Amino acid sequence: MNKAAFFDRDGVINIDYGFVGQIENYDLIDGVPQALCLLRELGYYLVLVTNQSGIARGKYTESDFFKVTSFMQANLSLYDACFDKVYFCPHHPSADLPQYRCECECRKPKSGMFLQAKKELNLDMSQCLMFGDHASDLIAAKNAGISNLYLVGTHLKEESSKIDSAECLPSLWESVKKIKNENK
Repeated sequence: MNKAAFFDRDGVINIDYGFVGQIENYDLIDGVPQALCLLRELGYYLVLVTNQSGIARGKYTESDFFKVTSFMQANLSLYDACFDKVYFCPHHPSADLPQYRCECECRKPKSGMFLQAKKELNLDMSQCLMFGDHASDLIAAKNAGISNLYLVGTHLKEESSKIDSAECLPSLWESVKKIKNENK
């Protein structure tokens, strides 16, 4: 069985400007490529799991999301840090666009994206990691059997009280450096 490091996107991988659906609004957070590369060296698949309610709200399209994803992967390829799999949920229970209005199993805090990755990558979830900037990211991972949870980013103060058993560090890079030191 394999192991993976899972990541939320906005606020963990890139700066969260709110509904990031255009390349012009996409900026990687400092240290992210290096953190991803280091996790790959430690034997983890890199898996992105991201809610994209901006699609359901009509802020941008699925095509826009794929363009941003291609741009992100092209930038990360410069560091040998591309994601092995990208999963996204375009749904929202109160979506403006009817085709996306539903209670789905993929929208975090539900675990559908994690369970799909488990099946497709033959993962041992007890060996996996999750990095998110909101408690809902970590709750979804925990419900999928992941116990190595890392809350990172700018929402630590508000979000840390909503999830127990999570390491709280200011950035993905700080979290990964700690993981590397623990694995020496």
